[in-house]
Amino acid sequence: MASCDYADDIIAEALDGLALTYPEHVSWHPESNVISRANRAVNKVGLVSGGGSGHEPLHAGLVGTGMLDAAVCGAVFASPKSEQIQAGTRIAHSGAGVLHIVKNYTGDVLNFEIAAELVSDDGIGLDTVIVDDDLASHGASDGPGRRGTAAVVIVEKICGALAESGADLATVAARGRDVVLRSRSLALALDACTHPGESRPAFELAADEVEFGIGIHGERGVSRIPFASADELVEQLTTPLAGELELERGQSVIAIINGLGGAHPLELAVIARQVHRLLDARGIVIARSLVGSYVTSLDMHGVSITLTVADDQLVTACDAPVRTPNLTR
Repeated sequence: MASCDYADDIIAEALDGLALTYPEHVSWHPESNVISRANRAVNKVGLVSGGGSGHEPLHAGLVGTGMLDAAVCGAVFASPKSEQIQAGTRIAHSGAGVLHIVKNYTGDVLNFEIAAELVSDDGIGLDTVIVDDDLASHGASDGPGRRGTAAVVIVEKICGALAESGADLATVAARGRDVVLRSRSLALALDACTHPGESRPAFELAADEVEFGIGIHGERGVSRIPFASADELVEQLTTPLAGELELERGQSVIAIINGLGGAHPLELAVIARQVHRLLDARGIVIARSLVGSYVTSLDMHGVSITLTVADDQLVTACDAPVRTPNLTR
């Protein structure tokens, strides 16, 4: 991965490959590196998300019926430009306004804000949901606050279901913000990712160390903890999430057990088992779950756990039909 040309060309080549593989779901717009629904919706709230690449299948792999109308793809771990976001917003607009779903990173928030101001001149109704679910960055003194991580998948799914059912922009946006308030995530890694063009990983760990509280851009965590069994490590992720959300016996949650790029499905299944066991011991039901790699950090060997306090409407929206390259019900 040491070639500069590789780092420069990989995004366009990957998006081209995605569109060629799933022509029934998505189209690629090479002038703006936007992936859009192959069959454009009519008079429906358009959903647009995006951010740096390297998190695949987020966001391009979640474009399609029942989720996003457009995904705007920046360079690896870099925000898309405001011009790209403008293009994606115009593509997604079908007459009922557009909702921007934005992970809480300075560059993403700023460029989506600029794009929103510019497309407002076109008379496009617009609203924004900022996703800030990362528990590890809570109370950080620098930056915009809690980072946006895997809860964005739940936001996109719930908002997508509502938009597909014909809900208006205000309703879709309000429910998206409610999902954010109900959600928290926490992650750890056994090995760091290696950025394209680099020969060394973003950080190095001893064999008996685990990086705890990492971000999805290869950032170091908030601490290093001793290596332990999978069950013990999962408990160190799940217990703080349950505490932060003030989960009580009888409540239910939606859970995402998310691989960060290098975690094997076998490992994720073991982790999912322990999350079920820990929450069941608290009298908390996992009403719905996703287990797989949805928000990755290139080849990072790690996992994140996301919990969202559920209600009947959220479960119904989770079950609503969806057809995208990487999520289909």
